[in-house]
Amino acid sequence: MTNFIFQRLIQGVIVMLVISVISFAIQDQLGDPLRELVGQSVSESEREVLREQMGLNDPLWQQYFRFLGRAVQGDLGQSYFYKEPALDVILKKLPATLELVLCATLIIALISVPAGVFCAIKPRHPVARAIMAVSLVGISVPVFLTAIGLIYLFSVELGWAPSYGRGELVTLWGGWRTGLLTADGLAHLILPSITLSSIMLPLFIRLIRGEMLEVLQSDYIRFARAKGISAQRVYFVHALKNTLLPVITVGGVQIGTLVAYTILTETVFQWPGMGFIFLEAVNRVDTPLLIAYLIVVSVIFVITNTLVDMIYGLVNPTVRLTGVK
Repeated sequence: MTNFIFQRLIQGVIVMLVISVISFAIQDQLGDPLRELVGQSVSESEREVLREQMGLNDPLWQQYFRFLGRAVQGDLGQSYFYKEPALDVILKKLPATLELVLCATLIIALISVPAGVFCAIKPRHPVARAIMAVSLVGISVPVFLTAIGLIYLFSVELGWAPSYGRGELVTLWGGWRTGLLTADGLAHLILPSITLSSIMLPLFIRLIRGEMLEVLQSDYIRFARAKGISAQRVYFVHALKNTLLPVITVGGVQIGTLVAYTILTETVFQWPGMGFIFLEAVNRVDTPLLIAYLIVVSVIFVITNTLVDMIYGLVNPTVRLTGVK
């Protein structure tokens, strides 16, 4: 396990180095940072002095290593709009995004597993056919249309759920503000969570169904049935356990991408998370904020993929992780 963790750390460092190069390239291509900092009122001679002081006239490789050194220390520059460290701005919005992703993930897990297993066990059942038809439609509908439809039905017409904001929040340790502990906060989470889960839910249902159908045709399942093992144990112990391994492989990556998919969901519901502030940064050309968002999301991806790899051994002990003795 130690070797495995070391290998994943090395891979994570390589990924983050690649991301740092991309981030530096974005910083260099989105405009002159000096113009964003001082505006138009500074003379050209003063600009040239400031450019020299900021090192903007240095070779690109020197600028990159200077950028990398600051990034390693958590200094990703100061937001042009908020006038505070860009990383601090992103981290303040991180709890809102993580809570939204967590709730969406729970919805996906609680619905996709039983629905996918049922569709595999009884593929000709009318309910199974209906689930597959709805999942096909769900894959085809853009997330912003789902969001607008839910807002119109449950907020405008029925008035059952709020359509924007996070609602009432409570502050936990370290300044973490959450709506998971208040009724109003949970009410505000309902529609955004359902909307975000709709991106991956159809995929997971179809994935679990396909893997389950393949596993049910395997020799060891036939052998288990021949031994007289109950159908419930065959389905939910022998078959499901082996179905989950490839699902986790794909699911770990897909769940990580939910962090990126929150951009549209947060925008429609005015959810004050990282995705919402990212679009604001794009509109304002707030380059340090864009870079901070990119790096934080990349770190989440690296951590998520590492955890998924480690879960393999828990789901199926016969699987040996690379490097584990």
